[in-house]
Amino acid sequence: MRFRSQLLLLVLSVLIPAFLASAWGVWYVYSDEQKSQEKNLLETARSFATVVDNDLRIREATLRTLANSTVLEQGDIREFYQFAKSMAPTPESTIILRHASGRQLMNTRRPYGEVLPLKSASNLAELRSASSPTDTVVSDLFASQVAKRLDFAIQVPVKHNVHSNRYLEMGVNVSELQSILMRQRFPSNWITTIVDRRGVVLARSHDPEQFVGKTISKRTQQILSSSRNGIYYSVTLDEIPVKAYYSRVPISEWNVLISIPESEVRQTAVEAASILAASSIFLLAIAVVAASWLASRAIRTIEDLGAAAERMAGNEEVVYKPQGIQELDAVARRMSDASARIRQATQELELRVAEASIKAERAERALQQSQKLEALGRLTGGIAHEFNNVLQTISSAVQLAKLVPKPEHVVPLMETCIKAVDRATALTSQLSAFGRAQEAKLSTVLLNQQIEEFKGLVSGILPSNIDFKIRFSEVSWPVTVDTLQFELAFLNIVINARDAMPNGGTLSVETCNRHLNEPYQGLPAGDYVCIQITDTGSGMSAEVMAKAFEPFFTTKPVGKGTGLGLAQAYGFARQSHGALALHSVEGQGTMVEFYLPRAAGQPMQAHHARENDERMSTPAGTLLFVEDDPLVRETMVRALTNAGMDVIAAANADEALDILESGVKVHSVLSDVMMPGKINGVGLAKAILAKSNAIRIILASGYSDTRVDLPEVRVIAKPYRLNDVLSMLGEK
Repeated sequence: MRFRSQLLLLVLSVLIPAFLASAWGVWYVYSDEQKSQEKNLLETARSFATVVDNDLRIREATLRTLANSTVLEQGDIREFYQFAKSMAPTPESTIILRHASGRQLMNTRRPYGEVLPLKSASNLAELRSASSPTDTVVSDLFASQVAKRLDFAIQVPVKHNVHSNRYLEMGVNVSELQSILMRQRFPSNWITTIVDRRGVVLARSHDPEQFVGKTISKRTQQILSSSRNGIYYSVTLDEIPVKAYYSRVPISEWNVLISIPESEVRQTAVEAASILAASSIFLLAIAVVAASWLASRAIRTIEDLGAAAERMAGNEEVVYKPQGIQELDAVARRMSDASARIRQATQELELRVAEASIKAERAERALQQSQKLEALGRLTGGIAHEFNNVLQTISSAVQLAKLVPKPEHVVPLMETCIKAVDRATALTSQLSAFGRAQEAKLSTVLLNQQIEEFKGLVSGILPSNIDFKIRFSEVSWPVTVDTLQFELAFLNIVINARDAMPNGGTLSVETCNRHLNEPYQGLPAGDYVCIQITDTGSGMSAEVMAKAFEPFFTTKPVGKGTGLGLAQAYGFARQSHGALALHSVEGQGTMVEFYLPRAAGQPMQAHHARENDERMSTPAGTLLFVEDDPLVRETMVRALTNAGMDVIAAANADEALDILESGVKVHSVLSDVMMPGKINGVGLAKAILAKSNAIRIILASGYSDTRVDLPEVRVIAKPYRLNDVLSMLGEK
C-alpha cells in the first residue's frame, strides 16, 4: 500500500469517530432540549388550567356569598332578586335560584315574577346526583333557553336551615372564557383550546366562531379522560397535525389544550440534521483534499531526503528545510487551549442564565401574591359596603314599622329583627378586620372595664375543667379601639386556648400599663396597655408559629376552625396602631400579648340609645338626605318623614349640590360617604362648608378608605338607628 493511501486512512480513522461522537452529542443535546421543552410546555398548560380554575373559583366565591346572605335566609325572594342582580360579576352573568326538584324560583335574566322555564338545559342535575350535596358543581356547555346563547353554569348549595333544599346558580356566557384565553398572549401559531368534560369546545384561539360548540375526536376524549395532564400527537379540528399538551381544570373537570404544529416541533431537528449533514460532508471533503495534499507533500519530503542522501554520497552540501511539523503542533495546542476557554465561558454563561431565571421567577411569584392579596382586600371592602347597604334598608324598615299606630303585636317582632340586624352588623365588622379601621366605630375606652363587661360571655364558652383567672394589676390607661373588633379578637384567642386544652387547664388574663424604652415588635418607644392571655395547653411548634397569622391557616380538623382567629386578632392590633406578640413552647402552653397605644383623650361614657316607646324630639328645619342606594333612600325618607321631619332626597352628591344651588333652604344634611359621581360624601361636605358653616352635616359610613378629616362634620356608622340620627341632628 502506498504511503499516500496509508496517510489518508489515518486521517479518516481520526475524523470518522470524531464525526460520530459529534453526531451523538448533537442528538443527546437535542433530546435533552426536547424533554425540557415538553416539561416547560406541560407546566404552561398547568398554569393555564390554574388561570381558568381561579376565574371559576372567583365566581364560586360570589355565589357562596349570595347563598349565605341574610336576605336569602329570611326567604325574601323579591329583595334577594335585586341583591343578586347587583352582585352579578358582569351584566352578562345570570343568577338563578333553583329548588332541588329542578324548578326555577328566580332568574335575573327575566323580570321578577315572570314565568320561568320548567327544565334546565344544562347537565347540572346529572352532575349534582353524582357529587356531594355540599360540593360546587360546574356544568358543561349548553344552549341557554332564556338568553338564547351558549352558556355554562356554576351551582352551589344554599345551606340555610329552612331552605336547605335550594341551589344557587350562575349562568355565564361562554365568550367570557374566550376573553380569558386571549389575555394569555400565547404565540400566534399555537392553538389553545378549552373543552368541557364531554369534549365540547368552550373556547379556542383560532376561529372560535367556527369551532366553539363542536366536539373533539373520540381518540382525544379518551386520552383526556385517562389522566389529568399529559402529551400526545393528534390532528386538530381544522386538520392540522399537532403535538398537544393538556391539563385538567380542578373545579370543573374541564381540560385545557396547548397544540403546537408538528412542523414547528420538528423544525429544530430538521435544521440541526441538515446543518450537521452539510457540515460533515464539507469537513469530509476538506479532510480528503487535505490528506491528499499532506501525502503529496510528505512524498516530496521523502524524495528530497533521498536526493539529499545521494548528494551526501557524492560529498555535496545538504540543505534541508523543515516541513512545518512544529507549526502544526502549535496550532493543535492553541485549538485545545481555545476549546478549554470556550467550554469554561459556556458553563459560566449557563450558570448566570439559570440564576437570572430563578430570580425572575421568584420576583414574579412575589408580584402575583401581592396582587392576589390586594384583590382580596378590594373584594372584602366591596362586600362590606354592599352588605351594610342591605342592613341599612332592613334596619330602617324595621324602625319604621315600630312607629305605626297600635304596634302592640308588631313591636316584639321588630325588636327581634333589630337584634338580628345588630348581629349582622357584627359579622360585617369581621369582614372589615382586614381593611383599615372605620373611624365611626372607634371609641376611647378603659380595657379593664371592657373585659369586665363581657367576661361572663367568656366564662360561658369555657368548659368546667378550665380554670379562668383575670387579674387587673392596676387602673389601665385609656386606648382608642373598635370595641367590637377588640371583643372579637379577645374571644378568638380564648377559643383557641380552649381548643388547645381538651383535658382542662388554666386560662389567665392579665392587663398592665407598660412603658417601652426602645422599639418592640415594630412599635416605637412610648406608653402602651398590655394584655396577656396565657394557657397551659398543647402549645405550638416553630413551623406552626411561623404560619399562625396567615389567614385561613389552621391545624384544626375540617369544620372545627376557619383559620381566621389569630389573623383577625393580628389585624385588629395593627389597625389599632399596636402589635400582637405570640410566645409558645410545644407541650407547655401559649401566651398572646396585645400592645395597644395609650390614648391622649379621656374614655367615653357608655351611650345607650332610646328604646321602645321613648321617642326623640324632632329637630327643626329641613333635612337634605343624600343616598345612592334606592332602597336605603326610600326607607329612610319615609322613616324621617314619619318622625316629623321635612325631608328632601338626593341620589348623589351632584344632585344634592344642584338642590342647594337652587335656593332651597336646608338646615341639616345626612349623606352617605361612598357614592357614584364626580364627588363623594366627603367632597359634598367640603363644598357645603366652603359656603356656609350654619348647616349641620352628618356622614354615614358603611365602608370607606377615604378619611373624614373634618372637625365640623359628625360621622355615624352604617347601619344606624333612627333615634341615633335624630339625636345627632338635635345636638346643639
